[in-house]
Amino acid sequence: MGLDAVIAEIKEKARVEAKVIIDEAEAKKTEILTAAQTQARLVKTAAEENAQKTASHIQTQEEAAGHLAVKREVLNAQKALMDEVQTKTLEEVRNLPESFHKQAIASLLKKAQSEIPSGTVSCAARDASALKEVLSESNFSSFTAGGPVDIDGGIIVESADSMLQVDYSYRTFLNQVWESGLKDASDVLFN
Repeated sequence: MGLDAVIAEIKEKARVEAKVIIDEAEAKKTEILTAAQTQARLVKTAAEENAQKTASHIQTQEEAAGHLAVKREVLNAQKALMDEVQTKTLEEVRNLPESFHKQAIASLLKKAQSEIPSGTVSCAARDASALKEVLSESNFSSFTAGGPVDIDGGIIVESADSMLQVDYSYRTFLNQVWESGLKDASDVLFN
């Protein structure tokens, strides 16, 4: 065999080996690209799912905050209305006739007498004459009239030794009724 034939044979072997290497490289390239595309799809899907979850979480939080704000506004409006009802109730009781206040003072003083047998009785300036009439009755001779106090009605009784005081003012009674009946009042007004 001649030198040309050996060179041709070497060239052919080199060309065949180069083709095999190129084919293997192409196959490896295709494999790497396919794996990269698969990985990119997985990353994209995971990122989309994460974004969806985050958006859903933010939306849920915003809805909850909105509901809370609305509920707070409704409760504030309801409280304002209930405060107005309480104020109007006290105003109506204050405006009852003197005979009512006199009868209330007698009844409250009788109740106070079981806790404080003697002492000073104070009332609103408006009810001073009614208090004096009630105290002039024989059952209440152990009590004296005190100076006027800033109350809507009712009485405040202080023991002779100033150690004990009972507050039987209308506001105190209304507050007690209001606290114990707040749910009922709320149900009547808002349901």
